Order: sequence, then C-alpha cells, then structure tokens
Amino acid sequence: MANFKSGFVSIVGRPNVGKSTLLNKIMGHKISIVTSKAQTTRNNIKGILNKKDAYQIIFIDTPGVHNPKNDLDKVMNASALKSIKDVDLVLFLVPADEPIGKNDNFLLNELEKRDVPKILVITKADNVKKDKLLEKVIEWKSLSSNFKDVVITSSVENINIEKLKEIILDKLPESEHPYYPYETITDQPNRFLIREIIRENILLKTGQEIPHSVAILIDDLDDEENILNISASIIVERKSQKGIIIGKAGNKIKDIKYKSKKELQEIFGKKVNLEVFVKVQENWRNSPSLIKKLGYDKDKY
Repeated sequence: MANFKSGFVSIVGRPNVGKSTLLNKIMGHKISIVTSKAQTTRNNIKGILNKKDAYQIIFIDTPGVHNPKNDLDKVMNASALKSIKDVDLVLFLVPADEPIGKNDNFLLNELEKRDVPKILVITKADNVKKDKLLEKVIEWKSLSSNFKDVVITSSVENINIEKLKEIILDKLPESEHPYYPYETITDQPNRFLIREIIRENILLKTGQEIPHSVAILIDDLDDEENILNISASIIVERKSQKGIIIGKAGNKIKDIKYKSKKELQEIFGKKVNLEVFVKVQENWRNSPSLIKKLGYDKDKY
C-alpha cells in the first residue's frame, strides 16, 4: 500500500492534564471518560483513527502518573510506563496553567531513557495569556532538548489540534497494512465501555464525595439483537460511601442509572435495561484478586 502510514502513539502525563480530552477531540468520538478529577483513566485505552488507504493511528490513552498510595495506584503507574515501550511516538502532555511538578519531572526522566521520538504537548492554552505560554515553552526546553516538536494546544478551543495530527502523521512510519480493520475505533470490549460509562456518571454526580474508591463490576451482560440487559455492581470501600452514592430516598443512584442508561442506548443504538447494586468491599484497592477481577491486572504490566 503506497505511502500508507500506521503506528502506535502513547499519550502520557501526570493526572488531569487533558490526555483523555485530547484523545476524544482528535478521534471525534468518545473513547475515554473525562471528568475534572485526577486519575479518572485507570487503564491503557486505545483509540484508533482511520483514513482508508492513507493512515491508521493507534493512540494509547494512559492513567496519569502520580505518587502511589495503594496497589491500584501502582498498577495504574505501571500501565502508563509500559505504554512508552514499543511505540512509534510519545505525546508528553503538560498543562500550561500549572507549575512543573515532581510527577512531570519523573515522567520526563523516564522518557529520556527511551529511544523513541517525543513531542511535548502543552495543553489548556485557553487558560493562559500568550506571554505566559512562551515562558512555559522556554522553561520546558531548558529541561530537555530531546523533543522533536513542541505544540501548544487547547482541546476546548480547538487550538492546534489539526496541526498536532499533521505532526504525528509526519513522524509515523510507512506500513504495508493497518493493524486493525478500518471500522475499528477502539480495542476495548463492551464490558469495559459499560463499566467506564457508569463510573464516569458516578464521578460526575458525587463531586468530591467519592474520589477514586469506586469501581464497577459487570455481573451479567446479555446482548440481544434489539436489547442490551446489564446487571452491574458498584464497589465502594466504606458504608458511608454507599450512602452517598444511593443518596436521599435513592435519588442519586436513580440519576446515575438514568444517565448511564441514556448514554449506553445512544452508543449501542438499542434499548438498554440496566440494574445497579452498591456493595461495600473494604480496602479493595489493596486486594490483588479484586483489582484483577475489576479489570486492573498488574500481571499485564
């Protein structure tokens, strides 16, 4: 296939720098869930951008690298660092509106060890004046001269998103064939997508009350031609968190269920029956067996 380009692009950065938002913007599809909370992404998620006979870009959205406080955090960090191995290009995302921190420096040091092309992507440019953006570029260039390019972006204002895509394509190798069928936009199974949609609506509905001590387990999934039947458990660590999710007279869990069901029906294009149950599993984030059962497998990393 003449001049066809295909390759893997890892998107890395500390928590809440806009990795998932950027991926969704580039893709034009919702691939990763997005909230204002740090560490929303827990798994490496592939978004596959296709143009037939021209290119296939496989983006890998990763958890934000942070100081681990439990076994789940360690799995998330290992997942993110593994993503920079055996890829064709790394996008290192840093925010324009925050100081350079220890997690940024840790990731930069890890990237410096890898013989892979790196693009520095400065995000959230809409939050900063132009002179401050220039200062941020100079500050980062003083820390490393190994970036193939520096791109200032804003997913909210659509600043330089197409330019970034053009630079990515320029850096990718030519290939004889795509890695995935053209109709594929993600490699994640339906169970994963359903879990993430429910978890996103919990995070959006509960504010700061339920940070990251919640996980979703799909107990039963029956996918018929015209209807999708789902039974899911919401796992929390404390009884007080169970009460927060259920809400007064069950109003909060009803709203979470309604919004999750509505979004899933739009995604799958069919009727969805959704049952949800809230269960307490104390200290689940330090339970290797439950972490694996919930889809966060340390053995992969």
